[in-house]
Amino acid sequence: MSNSLYVFFPLLLFVILIVWRVWFYEKTINLNNFNPSWRNILNKEVSFYADLSEADKLRFEQELLYFFDDVTITGVKIEINDTDRLLVGASAVIPLFGFPELRYRNINEVLLYEGSFNDENQTEGDGRNILGKVGKGNMNRLMILSLPALRAGFKNENSSSNVGIHEFVHLIDMADGAVDGIPESLMQKQYVAPWLKLMHKEIESIKENESDINPYGATSEVEFLSVASEYFFNNPEEFQEKHPELYSLMKKMYRYSS
Repeated sequence: MSNSLYVFFPLLLFVILIVWRVWFYEKTINLNNFNPSWRNILNKEVSFYADLSEADKLRFEQELLYFFDDVTITGVKIEINDTDRLLVGASAVIPLFGFPELRYRNINEVLLYEGSFNDENQTEGDGRNILGKVGKGNMNRLMILSLPALRAGFKNENSSSNVGIHEFVHLIDMADGAVDGIPESLMQKQYVAPWLKLMHKEIESIKENESDINPYGATSEVEFLSVASEYFFNNPEEFQEKHPELYSLMKKMYRYSS
């Protein structure tokens, strides 16, 4: 065996191990731990859940329990309730619902703030225009969400905004090791080129004020993925009507059955 192969195989095994640790994790979840009162909350607050078949609702509930078992949800100087926790969980479950074999392995805790915050994660002072972020550096494996923004994302079914879904899509993008707006962990290779083409076309339309997609999506490919995804999941009917090509491709990307 050549020296290059000796180097290549350990690297390949390392990459496989990282992918496995990020996405795949088997454990036993007892559905009896699902509080029956949560179903009423989900049916009222989460239209994605309410529109599912009974069998898929059970799977959604199981995915929530997986998430709650892995991730701590903490209110920072505020009291949070079951509805708030369920909205965080739903934000995580919805983008991966077409992939029952996958689990988030790159987050340990979600912090809920009383409002918007700045780059230093402070809720007072200047520059408090951030509603959600995925932590980096010493905040690695953390997510911060504005609680009012989280609630608002699920309150209006006709809204194209959902900060919870937005931030969890960032985690999905990160899972392949490259934060580039191309979720290669989900996307089959034949869709990458069409995705890039449509993405850049739509970014130009946003810049020319010819698109109803949030202008923040034009700041980078990374933000476009999350902005388009929150629109896709939060208001799929309008998204399909106004962006049929993009909707069709994202439906394949997310294995969306509706």
